[in-house]
Amino acid sequence: MGMGAALLAMVTARAHALPPAAAVAPVAANVTAVSDPVRLPAPGHDTPDSFADLAARLLPAVVNVSTTEMVRPGDEDDDGDEGDSSPQIPNFPEGSPFEKFFHDFMNRQSTPNAPPRKMQALGSGFIIDPAGIVVTNNHVVRNAEQITVTLQDNTVLKAHLLGHDDRTDLAVLKVDSPKPLPAVPFGDSDHARVGDWVLAIGNPFGLSGTVTAGIISSRGRNIEQGPYDDFIQTDAPINKGNSGGPLFNLHGDVIGINTAIFSPSGGSIGIGFAIPSAEAQGIIVQLRQHGKVSRGWIGVRIQDVTQDIADGLGLKSAHGALIAGVEAKGPAAVAHLQTGDVIVTLDGKDIDGRALPRLVAQLPAGSVAHLGIVRHDHPMNVAITIGALPEEKTDKADGKPAQKTPASGSVAVAGLGFTVGAIDDIARQKYNMPEGQKGVVVTGVTDDSPAAERGLRNGDIITEVQQTAVNTPAELKHQIDLVRAQKRRTVLFLVQNSDGLRWVPFPLAESGAHSD
Repeated sequence: MGMGAALLAMVTARAHALPPAAAVAPVAANVTAVSDPVRLPAPGHDTPDSFADLAARLLPAVVNVSTTEMVRPGDEDDDGDEGDSSPQIPNFPEGSPFEKFFHDFMNRQSTPNAPPRKMQALGSGFIIDPAGIVVTNNHVVRNAEQITVTLQDNTVLKAHLLGHDDRTDLAVLKVDSPKPLPAVPFGDSDHARVGDWVLAIGNPFGLSGTVTAGIISSRGRNIEQGPYDDFIQTDAPINKGNSGGPLFNLHGDVIGINTAIFSPSGGSIGIGFAIPSAEAQGIIVQLRQHGKVSRGWIGVRIQDVTQDIADGLGLKSAHGALIAGVEAKGPAAVAHLQTGDVIVTLDGKDIDGRALPRLVAQLPAGSVAHLGIVRHDHPMNVAITIGALPEEKTDKADGKPAQKTPASGSVAVAGLGFTVGAIDDIARQKYNMPEGQKGVVVTGVTDDSPAAERGLRNGDIITEVQQTAVNTPAELKHQIDLVRAQKRRTVLFLVQNSDGLRWVPFPLAESGAHSD
């Protein structure tokens, strides 16, 4: 995961298996009316005098979301980031009666014939429409058999799910109330700046109506939660149970939806993440209207242009999205985009590989977008008709253990630490390749070599070198020699394996390739 992943774990902020202490009385209902004015900090003040007026105005619109789910023996909690919510065995003296009692109890809970047990969980949400529309996180209500919403005045309402979206972790609920409910508006997260004050309100560890304050610590965070990561990072304390709760600016507008924390223990260490309102609003509209989300799609596999890749392509700067594969019959194929093209603009705006999927997803299917690309050092403009993102496929290719010894007749690429061979009938059978597979196959990788460091494995297929197709080891060697002759420091290989296609940059050594 990076950022010290060996010590820290990303956890979604939902509370499980509430202890008795969670039954804490909510904040008093006699709060200031939603329409009351807010006392904001005077110009030039570094710190607001108080958040009390703002909190009093916003609290009635923030709700507790409670779910009930039946968990059967052998079922696994698919909320992998949550951590283990089951009870832990205390450290009793070895061989003591207490130790035996608790071990027997835990074994009975995990036996295959044990009866299903009911699990309750709490999260947070907020009302965006007086008619009873509530926004929360998808992971708060996922798999729930019953959902209830508790208002600030302790009113409990049954809720039903209007729609949910796994990719952005958003869900929309509907509750029926005899009177209009207090609601809060969305603000423009695009204008929120690092250092701005924010308030988080939610239900951490079952403590309803908890208000915490902090600042925006960073923007545009990618935490590897999905293809559209663009999170707001905040140091406002966020804990389990805050999931789905709002992140407010000092005008009382929702600029984010709290969804995850970065923590070694599940508690706040001042690193929390919220979905920006600019991204969430369009998703919420679709969930309210259709119960699902339709996204734009152009049918390419892309990766960021790193400095090594830019050097290999002769680009002036490391920016843009490098196409590593084009979906057959997809919009990109129809528009004649090619593997190796670098997309640098979308409708006139500069983009990178991480932002492109999110920006394309926001475009309606059937609309026409204009891409600025670079192909073999030549800038081009391409019009492309946006398609609809297909449903996710679940096929998984079978992985075969890599062989340590290179095949006979292989060619070593000196200085890069791997050997390649021609794709013949023996290679097709050994590596389970389809008929007609093009390229050269990797037959050996040296430990601690540049190839090993870049994740190259036996059975990987190199289909292009420097955007030129190669089908024999001799062609691969020739292309590397051409790159060396151009005095470039990096050579690019297009590598295909069970995960798909990707461009892999290699630093060039002085020596060439030779036959084993």
